[in-house]
Amino acid sequence: PWRLIAVDREGDSTTVFLDVILLALAGFVCLVILLLPHINAPTPPTEDGLTPNESVIFEITWPPETDADVDLWVKAPGDIAVGYSNKGGLFCNLLRDDLGRLADPLQINHEETVCRGIVTQGRYTVNVHAFRADNVIWPIPVRMVVRTKRGTLPINDIVQGIQSLMYVGEEVTMANFILLEDGMLASGSLDTVRTPLRAFSSK
Repeated sequence: PWRLIAVDREGDSTTVFLDVILLALAGFVCLVILLLPHINAPTPPTEDGLTPNESVIFEITWPPETDADVDLWVKAPGDIAVGYSNKGGLFCNLLRDDLGRLADPLQINHEETVCRGIVTQGRYTVNVHAFRADNVIWPIPVRMVVRTKRGTLPINDIVQGIQSLMYVGEEVTMANFILLEDGMLASGSLDTVRTPLRAFSSK
């Protein structure tokens, strides 16, 4: 004999709804787990009170058609002078040592030094030095820019200038200055008083 069985359609609908919700929740949890490694935690301050993404950036350029090796020298407060023969100090590192056209396929003449953190106890000094020049027309104009970077704030140009190198071996002071904690220049601190660095790079 046939037996009639009552079908609980409401119960089936509830079961399907719960399944969909659980599947959506499981998918969301998987997505969060996949994204966790890509979430940047706030940058903790270092032991000296600075954050790793605070920096002072020094750059020089000279005409691309000039086959000359112009060297950037930088001295931060409490650090040794950093340049081609001493590429790293306590705070600063020479990132790019441009030799002119020598072993360089690019037509860009550019050197860059970066100092970690912003140090206020003393002066920064930026020098340029004509190390080598082959068949160039003197003088060689050298452009300099100093920038500060603080966290997610825009990079700020604080010092710009241009100086001319007149002969091989000449060392010119582009700028001396003091930075404040907000990355701005201390009032009246900017000058171009000659401050040799190459002879003191190991002191």
